[in-house]
Amino acid sequence: MSLTPSPPPLGISRRPLTRRRALAALLAIPAVGLLTACGGAATAGNQPSDRVSFAPLETSVPAGTTITVGDPSIKVALELSGLGKELEGINVAFANISGGPQTTEAFRANALDVGSVADIPPIHATWTGLDVRIIASAYRQDAVNHPLYELGIAPESGIKKLEDLRGKKVAYSPGQAQGALVLRILEKAGLAQDDVKLVELPSNGDAYSSALSSRQVDAAPLGGVQIKRYLAKYGADGASTLRHGLRDDPGHLYSPATVLADPAKAAALAKYAEVWGKAQRWVEDHPKEWLEGYYIKDQGLSAADGQYLIDAAGRRDVPTSWTEAIARHQQTIDLLSREQKKPHLNAADLYDTRFEAIAGTAFAEAAKGGTQ
Repeated sequence: MSLTPSPPPLGISRRPLTRRRALAALLAIPAVGLLTACGGAATAGNQPSDRVSFAPLETSVPAGTTITVGDPSIKVALELSGLGKELEGINVAFANISGGPQTTEAFRANALDVGSVADIPPIHATWTGLDVRIIASAYRQDAVNHPLYELGIAPESGIKKLEDLRGKKVAYSPGQAQGALVLRILEKAGLAQDDVKLVELPSNGDAYSSALSSRQVDAAPLGGVQIKRYLAKYGADGASTLRHGLRDDPGHLYSPATVLADPAKAAALAKYAEVWGKAQRWVEDHPKEWLEGYYIKDQGLSAADGQYLIDAAGRRDVPTSWTEAIARHQQTIDLLSREQKKPHLNAADLYDTRFEAIAGTAFAEAAKGGTQ
């Protein structure tokens, strides 16, 4: 990677991208340019009417190519592993941005080339007229037994199984992975939205834990260390969590179609996807280094909290074929389309198959040859 002035380790720049900065950039885009950034004029359903087609990937990256990446955890992995050197010759700027809403906003502002999200943001971006494609995917082996989320249960709510959600207040965040999970949980329990009271709440920070403890809601999906902390803080009062028994593990890199139509940027993103796959393997094979370098030093978590997250994640799966993943994604799209009254989408249209085997092949080969 090319060095920038006063860079962090490995010459990877970290460029903070606040909502204010992204919105300022968005306002600076003329109306015609905004339509281009969104993948073309939108239809009545707000879907892109003219989907961009792509040429085959270039075999080399033109000198001076720049990509801006919203993938904060992988930035740390590249620094810790030394894999960042494999991106030499590409100007990689890491923006301090993550999550679907902020990433999509940055795409619209032409401020980001690729972001790291779950499976819902690409769907909602498309429904709002932004043509995006997935270029890399990672999952969890034995995903049902290693969920990202558990259903937090408020004290004295009387919820012991999923069917007990009938008549209860459930936290719901449309447009985010947690919101889609709630709809999937209701479907599994044989319940309709009208059978519960969906309480719209953004799933930021400890908002759901606070809503549960104050009985603002009876149930809410909790993720990561929030599960551990909620039980530690409120377990004595009767708080609990409930496993939902569903896969909730998709993790994707996705990009605007207009970026992927640029041969130089597409080639750079292909190289990034390759190194991303190797980084996934390095993180899995170096749990102690990841605990110390990421969870403790970068995220400020305790060793106990960091180890909890490592243990909860289990083993990674970075496939070389997206066939099964696309089929699962289609099921999610169909559910959201039906429950949220959205237009039908073909899941396959959300994937740029030029990239299909890149990350998975790198992940597998790193296991054979070692990654540092």
